[in-house]
Amino acid sequence: MSTTSSETPRSETARSRRIPKVPFWAQILLGLVLGVLLGWIAKSGDVSWLKTTLDTIGSLFVQLLKLAVAPLVFFAILVSITNLRQVNNAARLATRTLLWFMVTSLIAVAIGMAIGLISNPGAGTGLTPKDGKLPEHAGSWIDFLTGIIPKNVVTPFTDLKVMQIVFMATVAGIAALKLGDRAEPVLRLSRSVLELLQKALWWVIRLAPIGSLGLIGYAIADYGWDLISKYATFTVDIYVGCAIVLFGVYPLLLSAFAKVSPLQFFKGAWPAIQLAFVSRSSVGTMPLTQKVTERLGVPKEYASFAVPFGSTTKMDGCASIYPALAAIFIAQIFNVDLGVGDYILIAFVSVIGSAATAGLTGATVMLTLTLSTLGLPLEGVGLLMAIDPILDMMRTATNVAGQVVVPILVSAKEKILDRDAYARAAGVELEDSAVTEADAERKVSVPAPAGA
Repeated sequence: MSTTSSETPRSETARSRRIPKVPFWAQILLGLVLGVLLGWIAKSGDVSWLKTTLDTIGSLFVQLLKLAVAPLVFFAILVSITNLRQVNNAARLATRTLLWFMVTSLIAVAIGMAIGLISNPGAGTGLTPKDGKLPEHAGSWIDFLTGIIPKNVVTPFTDLKVMQIVFMATVAGIAALKLGDRAEPVLRLSRSVLELLQKALWWVIRLAPIGSLGLIGYAIADYGWDLISKYATFTVDIYVGCAIVLFGVYPLLLSAFAKVSPLQFFKGAWPAIQLAFVSRSSVGTMPLTQKVTERLGVPKEYASFAVPFGSTTKMDGCASIYPALAAIFIAQIFNVDLGVGDYILIAFVSVIGSAATAGLTGATVMLTLTLSTLGLPLEGVGLLMAIDPILDMMRTATNVAGQVVVPILVSAKEKILDRDAYARAAGVELEDSAVTEADAERKVSVPAPAGA
């Protein structure tokens, strides 16, 4: 009996060593390739059942991600605010985080406008104003400002109004800070619920290769290359603009200001970036984003604030590059000339109104907010809805990369970045649990910044 029981673990270990583990990024890549192939088969062969199957797979994956969004945002923001009391100079960290969000947004929107002015994405498309249609819901500054405060505590969760959830979580977090030790029972419950949600969401994240197969496959089967060709210049502009920010601006900032290797950043952050590309949800990617941010040397106490905050407000792809290019595209379709003042307004909206995207799939609200501010026809939104899922993949990947970059920049400036951890993060394959035993035992200290 004892011999059998002692040999069983060794035999299982031997078998596990013989079976090579496929990296997570390779699983997603395989899902994308198979999705494109199946989507092409469904489109070219008019295989309706295959198209329906791909749609169902992709929709269920996104639905599972969204299922945890409302409680995840609430408890993540609440806990992150209370965690700031464990960090020296918390107010300065929060201020610098916000400033870097604004700076990178301005850079991204400037790149978007420059590409649009050079490429003229609305010219030669064959599209006309008649092809557009009014969106079901349009954003305005009044709606944006008044929509932050909920009418009751239930509707934001049932209707998934993320900014209202952020507002309530912020108020609750500040109140907990004011109450001090008296709020500790509530905070312990909140931390437990947050860990539970993150654990459940990790199970969904592991389904990303299958979800990517369904999402990209249905996109190809539904839209086809003929429709995509009409938006070829605009689509290329979005991908090029996001790629410049993702592979040009971010590495430059990391190298110049944080004095760290951009290559190491991509090796460490790539799991979150590729999941964002597939899921098209910054909030759905948030647990993985926070994990890679911590593994890149950002103290857990600060990362637990910066990442949830960024997941709902830091949108370089959706709120900067996309509305700038979309405004130029729509203006050219409707023969409206944009002046210098209009481009300044685009930059203003991208910085102040970025929270309107709320970290969810799509940036329609942000686009309608931009168009209404510029006085452009809202029917232009209908022109872009057909191609939106294809665009949203690259936009969200850029969003999430920026949500990791900014905490690294701030941590480096405050001299709290663990540079050894940053170097070790390269090539790390994340496990399918939110926190491994090694991470749970590891205590991250946050020293006072030099000169504080």
